Amino acid sequence: MIDFAKGVAANGVLIAIIAHGLIGLSLVCDKILLRQPETRNVVNYVFWLGAISIFGLLLIPLGFRIPGAKVAALAFAAGVIQLIANYFYYTALKCGEASQTLAIMGGFSPLFTYLIGIPLLRQPLGKSSVAGFGLMVAGGFFMFLAEAVNLKRVLPLTVAAAGTFGLSSVLQKMAFERTNFVSGYVIFTTGTFLGALLFLIRPSWREQIFRQSEQASPRSKEWYFINRFVAGVGSFLIFFAISKASPAVVEAISGIRYVIIFLAAYLVTTYYPAWLKEDFHGWTLGAKTIGTGFVAAGLILIGLKGEAGPQAPARLRRNAPPAVGHLQAHDADRARHGRP
Repeated sequence: MIDFAKGVAANGVLIAIIAHGLIGLSLVCDKILLRQPETRNVVNYVFWLGAISIFGLLLIPLGFRIPGAKVAALAFAAGVIQLIANYFYYTALKCGEASQTLAIMGGFSPLFTYLIGIPLLRQPLGKSSVAGFGLMVAGGFFMFLAEAVNLKRVLPLTVAAAGTFGLSSVLQKMAFERTNFVSGYVIFTTGTFLGALLFLIRPSWREQIFRQSEQASPRSKEWYFINRFVAGVGSFLIFFAISKASPAVVEAISGIRYVIIFLAAYLVTTYYPAWLKEDFHGWTLGAKTIGTGFVAAGLILIGLKGEAGPQAPARLRRNAPPAVGHLQAHDADRARHGRP
C-alpha cells in the first residue's frame, strides 16, 4: 500500500487527471454562481479566490526552505500571473457557456504552454508521447469548433487566459526544478495573495468587493467557499503534477474537464434549467463526443509512454529496491540543498 501511494505521488499524469476532474466540477458550480446576482461580480469573485490562497502558508512546517532570490521571483511572479489569468478566465466564463469557454482553453492553453516552454524548459514535453499530446490538443480544438462561439466576445478573453495560464505554469515548473515543491508552492501562493490585495487599490473595485460581499446571502457565501475548497484541492494537485511532469502535458490533460463539464452541465440543464442552460443538440453533441474521444486516446498514449516528469520515468523503470532508494535519497539531497 505504501509503495502504491508513492507510485501515485510520483505519477504526474495520474495526479493531473484527478486534479482536472475536481476543477471540472468546480467550474460548473462557478458558472452557476456567476449567474446569481450576489456573486455575479468577477472582480469580487477573483479577489476572494486569490485572498484564500493565503492558506498555502499552512505548508510551511512541511519542508519550507527560503529559496534564492531568482527562484523566489519566479514562483512569486507565477502566482501573480495566475491571478491575472483567473481574471481573464472568469470574465470569459461569465460571458460564454461553460463548455464553450473551456473548449477554447483546452485547445489554446496546452499549445501556448508548450510554445512558451520551448525557450525556457529543457524538456517542454518531458518524456511524454508527442502523438498523445497532439491528440489531446486536437481534441480541445475539435470541441472548440463544435461550439457556436461568439468570437468577438469570448475568444480574446479566453486566449488571454490561456496565454497567461501557460506562462504561469512554465514559471512554476522552472521554480520547482530549482527548489522543493513546498518552498515553491508557498512562494507561489504568497504571490497570488498579494496580487489579490492589489485589487483593493482601485476605489471602484474596493467598493464592489465589500458591497458584493455584504449583500451576498449566507447560502451563496457557503456554496462559494465550499466550491473554492474543491477548486483549491484541484489547483494544489495541478501544481504538484507540474512539479512531477511537463506543464504542457498537464495542461493538455485538461481535456478531462470536458467530460466532467459535459456530463454535469447536461444533467443540470436537463433537471435544473433555472440554474444553468446550455446547448446539447445535433452537431454540438456529436462533435463534443468525438473531441472527448481524441482526448481519451491521447491520455492512453501518454499513459503507455509512462510520462511522470523528467526524473520519475527512470524510477519507474527500475524495479530493484536499492536503485529506487538511491534515486530517492539523491532527490532528497538535492531538495535540501535547493539544487535542480
